[in-house]
Amino acid sequence: MNIQAVERLLFHPTKRAKNEAPAGAVNIDIPLADGVILGARFFSHAASSPTLIFFHGNTECVPEHDEIGPCYVAEGLNFLVIDYRGFGWSGDEPRLATLLPDAGTAFLYVKNWLAEHGYTGPLAVMGRSLGSACAIEVAARYGDDIRALVIESGFARALPVAQALGLEQEDLTDAEDPFANAAKIGGIGKPTLILHGSCDQLIGLWQAELLHERSAAKNKELQVVPGAGHNTVIEKGGRHYFTAIGNFVGKAAGTAPDWRARRRALKAGQAPQNGEPQS
Repeated sequence: MNIQAVERLLFHPTKRAKNEAPAGAVNIDIPLADGVILGARFFSHAASSPTLIFFHGNTECVPEHDEIGPCYVAEGLNFLVIDYRGFGWSGDEPRLATLLPDAGTAFLYVKNWLAEHGYTGPLAVMGRSLGSACAIEVAARYGDDIRALVIESGFARALPVAQALGLEQEDLTDAEDPFANAAKIGGIGKPTLILHGSCDQLIGLWQAELLHERSAAKNKELQVVPGAGHNTVIEKGGRHYFTAIGNFVGKAAGTAPDWRARRRALKAGQAPQNGEPQS
């Protein structure tokens, strides 16, 4: 595979000057070993709440998540979105060679940042589209540090995505997958939620089905959003999109009651409380 050609098609960075974070959020600058800074933004729910660490798609940037950050907060989650090199106010230029290593470095940095700032809740990692590769990489390398993996509009195999983006046939000289999502997810046993649009023309539904099939998690779900394309999963899913993620992460983190807890509460004649022990 012609890496330079793939990079030209894959990365469409949106540059934004660093601006003031909205109410309830703070900016974070993540230093990399070569001196480059990655921008991130943290939306706070509570110190003990689960934190969802989010890697976005290939045309997005941190400030564009100011509207959806509060939607995760409304579901009881802290939400932390991270940019790539060349995106938002992050330095340098995006490259395939640095994408996954940077994701691991960024994860470790924000994990420590959260602890230093008194956020004691469990961690989950999520990736959308291109970000699915980063989330899967983090879950594969640092699985002991997370409670759940969430993938939205993600891919199992990179070559069909490159072809859909317009990679020329002569550039398909090397079939080696630079991400290996299908192989990596086979080693991830943490609860995994996969969301995908039924009408995704860029990353076909079969890719989500393959990720679900290959996942090593005992607790895994594939939720297909009817009528949704690659960039309209939130639009079509509406409030249910955030509720599904909030419920899944909350249960995996032990901060939301599962059906057994609800049944016990109903028998006892009382509403279940967050954090009720699960059997």
